[in-house]
Order: sequence, then C-alpha cells, then structure tokens
Amino acid sequence: MSTLIDAQVAQIRQQLIGADALDTLRLIATEFPGKAAFSTSFGLEDQVITHLIFAHYLPIEVFTLDTGRNFQETYSTWSKTVLKYGKTIRAYYPNHEQVAALVERQGPNGFYESVDARKACCHVRKVEPLSRALAGKEAWVTGIRAEQSANRTGMQVAEFDATYQLLKVNPLLDWTWEQTWAFIREYSIPHNPLHLQGFVSIGCAPCTRAVKPGEDFRAGRWWWEDQSAKECGLHATATPAEASVTA
Repeated sequence: MSTLIDAQVAQIRQQLIGADALDTLRLIATEFPGKAAFSTSFGLEDQVITHLIFAHYLPIEVFTLDTGRNFQETYSTWSKTVLKYGKTIRAYYPNHEQVAALVERQGPNGFYESVDARKACCHVRKVEPLSRALAGKEAWVTGIRAEQSANRTGMQVAEFDATYQLLKVNPLLDWTWEQTWAFIREYSIPHNPLHLQGFVSIGCAPCTRAVKPGEDFRAGRWWWEDQSAKECGLHATATPAEASVTA
C-alpha cells in the first residue's frame, strides 16, 4: 500500500472516530461523490445499510450480485425492498459464457466435489461480477460485522482493499446480531424469512443451510468443507501482505 493511500485511509479512520453507521455512510457519500457503492445480498445486515442509504437519500449506489442460484426468499426480499423504498438496486450477473463453460466442465453441482471446484464456481458467479460492479469506484461499503467470523474480528471500519484497490467501509462492524434485529424491527425493514428458520448467513441455495444450535455464524456456508478454511474471494484483508479472503 502506497504512503499516499495509507495516509488517506488513516485520515478517514480519524474522521470516523465516534461515528455511528449513518454518520459513516454520510461521510463516505460526501468524500466519494458518485464513486461509492454498497453491495447487498439482502441479508439482515445489508438490509440495515440499504435502509440507511435509501431513507436518508444518500448518493451511494446499491447493487447486488445475482448468481443465478439464490433462494426464492432472497428474490422476494429484493422485490419487497424495491417496493418499500422506490429505489433501484442494480444487478450484476455472471458472464453467461463463463457459466456455460463452468457447468460443462464440472456439471451443475460440481462445487460439492472439491474446494477448488467450489471456488471456481464462486469466482464465476460472484468474484468476476463484483470486479465489474466495483470498476471505477473508490469506496466499497459492506455489511460485514466482526461477530460473524474469526477472520472478520481483525477488520476495521475503514481499510484499504488490496484486491480492488479502493477504500472498503464496514459501517456495522461492531454491531451485534441482536442489535441488527432490533433495528430491523424498529423500522419495519423487509428481511429474508430464512433468518427466522435458522439461516444466519445466506448465500446461494445449494451452498447454504440453517445453523444448528451451538454452531457459529458461518457454519451454514459450504458446510461440507473444512470449517477452518472456507472462502469465496469477495472480501480481502487490508493489505496485500495480509491477504486472506472470506465471503
């Protein structure tokens, strides 16, 4: 990370001391006019941020990655959100030629066969579309919370994303699951009904299950893999030297 970028990130962090989620979003909208975007998968945290952006008319683009393998409940939440706020949520889709080649190579459910096969699917359906969504952007807002996984406890509210070469902002980093639910209920925000069925982190339908009692937040994602090494490539740590990914 260059000295200039390091200084810019440090300055943003300084400005965000004591800021709540809305203050954080307002600062990003002001500092990066027309260059800030928020990626939503319509999970509980993302719905909080979408509400803050839309209800307060913040000029931050809201987009989603439609992998083509989402739960129907996710699409319903998407529809209800658009109806409630009357705003556009831009969708980015996988490249159809890459999807065709992927399925031809590993079949429709080949991602169950190995970690490499699953990562190849994630790359085609999520990572590549995200790179298009973030092209030309300078700030990327996410719904990451530190409580979600051990990897995320080391993240900061503002950090440099080495993969996409921009500022990554996590306004809800210090929020708890209970706090998130309380906000959703207080403002009658549409939410994915799967959350009430034990689904905490919701991704693609074939790769997500409900969490069992006593399991951590991420246990329902790619549950057939080694629980210590699950990743898809969307979220990188702050610097190239620390590069590890989660999703």
